[in-house]
Amino acid sequence: MASDEPASEQEVLIVTGMSGAGRSSVANALEDLDWYVVDNLPPQMLKPLVDLAERAEGTEKLAVVVDVRGRDFFSDLRSMLQGLREGTHLRVLFLDAADDALVRRFEAVRRPHPLQGNGTILDGIRIERARVAAIRELSDVIIDTTDLNVHQLGSSVRDLFKSETTPGVQVTVMSFGFKYGIPTDADMIADARFLPNPFWVPELRMHTGLDPEVDSYVFTQPGAEEFLNAYASALTPVLAGYQRENKRHAVVAVGCTGGKHRSVAMAERLTTMLQDQPDVVVNVKHRDLGRE
Repeated sequence: MASDEPASEQEVLIVTGMSGAGRSSVANALEDLDWYVVDNLPPQMLKPLVDLAERAEGTEKLAVVVDVRGRDFFSDLRSMLQGLREGTHLRVLFLDAADDALVRRFEAVRRPHPLQGNGTILDGIRIERARVAAIRELSDVIIDTTDLNVHQLGSSVRDLFKSETTPGVQVTVMSFGFKYGIPTDADMIADARFLPNPFWVPELRMHTGLDPEVDSYVFTQPGAEEFLNAYASALTPVLAGYQRENKRHAVVAVGCTGGKHRSVAMAERLTTMLQDQPDVVVNVKHRDLGRE
């Protein structure tokens, strides 16, 4: 009798390959893509972990880093992978790099290769290549990181494993008041103090930039619309560049004196304009609204 239960949506990605080829960077990139990442797991624990993840929430995308740090346990990885492929959406990502690149990386961090013993780093690399050769043949995706920096590797991982709903960059547009200090987490800062301050208009003083009266006052001032349009246009190549460089979060701050009128109105409109950019998710935050 056929089961009426839907097929499992669990995705399992095994990350393996040569030591020094970028496994930690890949794990970080996958976490940024909302994968649940487990590092340095013995292959014998793969099946119990997959079974557990299928019953838990928030682990629909499971990435497991398995490598020669597992010592003698690693020798069972091939058979474990063959068993997991039945009934599981399983992929294997193998990271590789040229020997000279791996040597340079180990020397840069001043750490020994996990398999070199009393020999050299290159001895350890050669031993490892022999041990992982069979796994490399089973891999679904191989990335050669020889000529990739950490940002380029992150971008490659993102291109391969992002979902359709994964944004290219998450932007927070933040209004603030200069008198309370510049936001320490701001990537870019715009200054709206070149516009007349609604605070000095008695009927607007008690309102905020969220109110239509203040918004209308701010954007009927000379230069307001021109500044907003030019600033939004200037951010377009910046946000595209952030995506290429694998920078996934950005804070765009807009300030005025008290963070109540001009910056709030400007931040609200800027948020609306940035939402039209591809692969960008925008939210707005008014840091100092209500402090007066």
